[in-house]
Amino acid sequence: MAENELSPEELLQRLTVSDLVLSMLASAVQLGYAKLAEGELGQTQLAIETLRAVFPVLEGAVPEEAVRDLRQATANLQLAYASKLNESSAHEESEGEP
Repeated sequence: MAENELSPEELLQRLTVSDLVLSMLASAVQLGYAKLAEGELGQTQLAIETLRAVFPVLEGAVPEEAVRDLRQATANLQLAYASKLNESSAHEESEGEP
């Protein structure tokens, strides 16, 4: 192993729970967008609600800028979700017209 490479044990020792949580939340945002693109609105809503539920726990536990960035990413996902819902509703209404 090269001098600058860490063993799995060393990586785990250096990893913090806050690092892991931030990584998981960033993945939830990405997956939320992917599910939105696939039309899986329920999965997108789950991602949004999960992100929103975790914000109070993050306050003071992770850097402010990380919380700010995640809040912004969540807000953007919510806007995209709402837009997709509006598109779906408009599409359904237009199909129902004679």
